[in-house]
Amino acid sequence: MKLLTLNVHAWQEENQMEKLEMLARDIASERYDVIALQEVMQSIDAPLVKDNIKKDNYALVLLELVKKLGVEDYDFVWDMAHYGYVTYEEGLAIISRHPITSHESFFVSDLQDMDNWKTRKIVKATISYEGQDIQFFSGHFGWWEDDIEPFKGQFDRLMQYIPEEGLSFIMGDLNNDANVCGEGFDYVKEKGLYDTYELASEKDDGLTIIGSIAGWDDNEAGRRIDYILSSKPVDVLQSSVRFNGKETPVVSDHAGVAVTIKI
Repeated sequence: MKLLTLNVHAWQEENQMEKLEMLARDIASERYDVIALQEVMQSIDAPLVKDNIKKDNYALVLLELVKKLGVEDYDFVWDMAHYGYVTYEEGLAIISRHPITSHESFFVSDLQDMDNWKTRKIVKATISYEGQDIQFFSGHFGWWEDDIEPFKGQFDRLMQYIPEEGLSFIMGDLNNDANVCGEGFDYVKEKGLYDTYELASEKDDGLTIIGSIAGWDDNEAGRRIDYILSSKPVDVLQSSVRFNGKETPVVSDHAGVAVTIKI
């Protein structure tokens, strides 16, 4: 099973369509089984296409480009977390080439004000993979020391939705650096979750942001803040950073994380 998580910084990138096309080509080539995306936006005033999905929903446009490359078996779910950048509905998506048997979204922040960008939601999808149901969660969390919506409370709420039985993957932007002791990354492991990067037989440096970006304005060194976590120990063959300008092009202000897991 191949998984990918990426904070796409949707519709905020220079040369946005070119970057979307590069991401589409990677998906068509790599054939990820499940993809979790964060900062997935659609215009407030765009026409509805289906359910809560509007015409310029980033995930919808992405999969339309993937279909043009001859790959037509992906589906996705999306929900809005809050309004972003004045004119957008910002949310999260899960894309799968296996049947999505159910899905839901839920708040993990105390805030439920859609006009406040610190309001946080999770999108969850149950996906049927080779005869078993696996739970996938796409999330974008607050910072450890945030004075309004700190990470700890949000992650505690998420844990209430992770079933004890079966296998679950939590994928996304945790806004907590793995190399900072005593904060979010250590807290996640205290909760009994497993970091697929640490489990991987083969891995690179894992760094997903380098330099200053929104929310990490003073950042100079590389940081590992995007993760694929597992509720159970799994056999991770490889973990690699994607879209960091090395082997794959930059498509966002974050790089992505891809893992190959033996299920």
